[in-house]
Amino acid sequence: MNLNKVNWYKKYTPWLFILPTVLGLLIFRLIPIFAALFLSFTRWSLLGKPQWIGFSNYIEAFTTKSFFEIIGNTFEFSLIYVIGSMVLGLGLAVLVNIKMKGIGAFRAIIYLPVVTSAVAVGIVWNWILGPRFGILSVFLEKFMETSPYWLTDPKLALRSVATVQVWKMSGYYMILFLAGLQSIPRDALEAATVDGASSAQKFFRITLPMLSPTVFFVLTITIIDSFKNFELIYSMTKGGPQNASNTLVYDVYLNAFVHYRVGYAAAIAYVLFLVVGVLTILNFQVRSRWAKPLN
Repeated sequence: MNLNKVNWYKKYTPWLFILPTVLGLLIFRLIPIFAALFLSFTRWSLLGKPQWIGFSNYIEAFTTKSFFEIIGNTFEFSLIYVIGSMVLGLGLAVLVNIKMKGIGAFRAIIYLPVVTSAVAVGIVWNWILGPRFGILSVFLEKFMETSPYWLTDPKLALRSVATVQVWKMSGYYMILFLAGLQSIPRDALEAATVDGASSAQKFFRITLPMLSPTVFFVLTITIIDSFKNFELIYSMTKGGPQNASNTLVYDVYLNAFVHYRVGYAAAIAYVLFLVVGVLTILNFQVRSRWAKPLN
């Protein structure tokens, strides 16, 4: 057998197998990323040719009051989502981290909202939170004069949508935390029990410190996910009322496909990209100092 032919086969065959993935990454990820960067310096309405305008889109964004309100909405949504998802996800993981008959089915039920369509979830919660005939409003009116206007009150709309997002995704983070909890050595917890440690002491002094790599991983994922909030906002509030629940992601959609300001929408998308990138880098910097891997 020709040795050169064998070497050629070993050298290029792996590339042949990963070629579809590389092409998909190039066509559907890298090219659109650089195309969006170019469009952010243009004025384009989806018709005709983009017109180069330099940094005008970025200047307009950072000199508009409504843009800073949208940034504030985005960070408020992110804060509620990150804290709520991590606390609820960890709490659920602790509750289901037991060995008993049927616990797998119980975990699956908690995870079910994660795989449910976000639009369907939004429609159902629209009905639940409806101001007149919503099931939650009808229930609360038995104890108070009027139920809060969850989705039409500018002070409550964004928080209501963020809370629904927490409810939908908490099962996903439960699974991540559960994997971390099950990797903690049982010997340490049993030794603490023998020494007379309470459940709270074991959790805060043993479980939580040893869970720190998982905590920081989940924190990174929740920060990134918190900015992907389009579906529920679209199906529940459409950015209203009075722009109160509009976020950067939804504003990209509005400018690109409602107002046909594609260049301005691309500029907002890159602002969002930088925000997520900076927060992720900061999170990894903190992780390298505080999170300790299990030995």
